[in-house]
Amino acid sequence: MIMIFPARGEGDDVMRVRAVPFPDEGVWINTTHPLTLDGLRGHVVILDFWTYCCINCIHVLEDLKFLEDKFRDNPVMVIGVHSPKFDNEKEPDNVRAAVARYEIRHPVVLDNRHRLWQAYGIRAWPSFVVIDTEGRVMGRASGEGQRETLDRAVRIALREGRERGTLAREKAVIPPGTMPEAQLSFPGKLDIDPHTQRLFIGNSNRNQILVVRMESDTSGYILHTLGSGEAGFRDGPFAGSAFRKPQGIAYRDGVLYVADTENHAIRAADFETETVRTIAGDGGRRYLPHHEGDPLSVSLNSPWDLAVDEGNLYIAMAGNHQIWRLDLKRNVLSSLIGNGREDILDGSFEGAILAQPSGLALSGGSLYFADSEVSAVRSADLSQKRVVTLAGRGLFDFGEEDGPFRRARFQHPLGLDFNDGFLYVADTYNHAVRRMDLKRERMETLIGRTGKNRCTIDDSDCEVLPLFEPNDVVHYGGKLYIADTNNHLVRVFDIRKRILADFRIRETGP
Repeated sequence: MIMIFPARGEGDDVMRVRAVPFPDEGVWINTTHPLTLDGLRGHVVILDFWTYCCINCIHVLEDLKFLEDKFRDNPVMVIGVHSPKFDNEKEPDNVRAAVARYEIRHPVVLDNRHRLWQAYGIRAWPSFVVIDTEGRVMGRASGEGQRETLDRAVRIALREGRERGTLAREKAVIPPGTMPEAQLSFPGKLDIDPHTQRLFIGNSNRNQILVVRMESDTSGYILHTLGSGEAGFRDGPFAGSAFRKPQGIAYRDGVLYVADTENHAIRAADFETETVRTIAGDGGRRYLPHHEGDPLSVSLNSPWDLAVDEGNLYIAMAGNHQIWRLDLKRNVLSSLIGNGREDILDGSFEGAILAQPSGLALSGGSLYFADSEVSAVRSADLSQKRVVTLAGRGLFDFGEEDGPFRRARFQHPLGLDFNDGFLYVADTYNHAVRRMDLKRERMETLIGRTGKNRCTIDDSDCEVLPLFEPNDVVHYGGKLYIADTNNHLVRVFDIRKRILADFRIRETGP
């Protein structure tokens, strides 16, 4: 849906209604004090209605950054209105972590009760409202691809403000947020090579992949760092290459495959030559539900995770709501599972409907995937070419319930791994790790949060830092290695002893 942003005097008289004030009780991020529309009078304001689980909302951040840079010397202000979908997205600390992870510099107000959402008649994420220099609504737009529309609206509003004498003389100064200082920064996905005891860590917000030699179950040192650390798209030697928010990684036969998520590309790191090269994606982003052909001549759409077998690389194409496959022997990339719509529907590969698949795990002829936006774990039979949902029901059905698969509930899971008849699931928005017994068709929680805000002496519930939106889990040697994303850690869980510990990483070896 798009509403036109006309200038005053274009055609019929334009009647603009007054913008809705921000709620007095709203929690603000990236600003030292609550903002008001009266305080921003004279500014052109773009409201971005978003929720941090939404891949489309992540995509439009690039457009907003473009507008912020273009109009940096003008009184133009972008304000994020975070209107949550999931219960977990109502917690201020969780939104603060998301704002830092996506490097959002503009102010964000939490619209937990959807008051602004309802007042502006918003129906979908993302949506935008543009407010002129007199505090009146010019119009609104929704969905991706609105950069030119918003650009035009801002230019019209600035011109009107100058002509009417309502444009602010100076732009309001609002201090931006700060990025966390830590060895790991929002680690995404993990993989382990059991033959060489190497742990691979997608250090997403450092735009790098760390290759760690495991000295013990809970410690190791860095062997290689893939990526210079700057956000970019560059092949070449390990240290000189560049990535942009990499997520999924999968190792096989001397090659580490990387889902370079915000470059919308697949990269391959060869450990014999110690070089990185691009094997799929042209660096652009495009919604393309049907493709078969040259992997380097097509734009991908937020590849989020990978799984590899002897001849194929499977790609969770989160932005397309599909799973794609790269035939490594024939060098052919094709859309494989899902018709490109967003929902949950089982059936044939061509007819099945997925919703932002974000985690993959292979076992024999089955490809398991975490379908995050429908809070489901599903299975794809690669020989029969059919999709079956193991647990999960719909776009707005979520929770935290153990028991039989038919009753079990997740909340936006992002990662999973298979081992010996069990699926281990990073149940991200429940801050938990769950285990699915595929034979008994039952689920149990291995690591969860108690919900306590206060500890007492000898309270065992408070002995260990709880997980904070874990993104991935890998089984190795009777232990689970967990990307504890918002805690900026890798954690290790001993399944038999039920002990959770930190994995400590040294910068250099012995």
